[in-house]
Amino acid sequence: MKKHVNIGSLIFKIVALIVLIFGVLMILYPFYIMIITAFKTQAESAADFFALPATWTTDNFLGVINKSNYFMYFSNSVIITVSSIALIFLFVPMCAYAIARNMRSRKYFKFLFYFLLCAIFVPFQVIMVPLVLYMGWLGLSNQMGLICLHVTLASSQAIFLLTNYIRSVPPDLEESASIDGCTTWGAYWRVVLPLVKPMIATVLVLNALWVWNDFQMPLLILNTVPESWTLPLFQYNFKSQYTYDYNMAFASYLIAIVPVMIAYVFAQKYIVEGLTAGAVKT
Repeated sequence: MKKHVNIGSLIFKIVALIVLIFGVLMILYPFYIMIITAFKTQAESAADFFALPATWTTDNFLGVINKSNYFMYFSNSVIITVSSIALIFLFVPMCAYAIARNMRSRKYFKFLFYFLLCAIFVPFQVIMVPLVLYMGWLGLSNQMGLICLHVTLASSQAIFLLTNYIRSVPPDLEESASIDGCTTWGAYWRVVLPLVKPMIATVLVLNALWVWNDFQMPLLILNTVPESWTLPLFQYNFKSQYTYDYNMAFASYLIAIVPVMIAYVFAQKYIVEGLTAGAVKT
């Protein structure tokens, strides 16, 4: 018996495949330009900007490292990212746990949850100018102030995700732990935290990528102090310093993007696990 072929469904799949291929090419093409430009000389770029390099050279990478004190900016980004993620891991799950276990019995925690939830809908551009003025007034126009901002702005979405996830964990598990002599802190650390590990990993990975790539807040807070620049801020100012040396600029972009790509490749399974687990828990 011949199988009936749905022409409409077949056409839809073909069109969808073409659109997906086109989208992939649109995403990969800038990476292609960045890679070949980083390994070409200025003469080769001037002759044909889109062609593969005749000789793959690493002089641009050495130039970035030797001429621009690159590792200082790299270490600044590492310090800010690691510190921000450590503080998010320390404080945000505790706050989410307190809200999740008390929002039904105490109105204050319910109000706090919705108050933090409202911050998700406020565009950063609305608070940008007063925030910069306030940070300057507090004397926090430095790396410490930037870390505090990252933790603060990441808290709203992270608390929203973790609160709903923790509420899906049965309180009976904590009650059983308390009967065995476990304190509230012990129940949180030994029972709740391991059970919500997928969502914590999701929150930490997404925020780590955001903090590492963040440009706007370092520009507002750190731009007047070159020694405190992060990598995105250094790359923004790098072009004005080496106006026509696009090869060296693209080399700096490639060095900066490699750690992020490696981190995402190893961490994407935790993101998927956290989101899918949160979707099916009851």
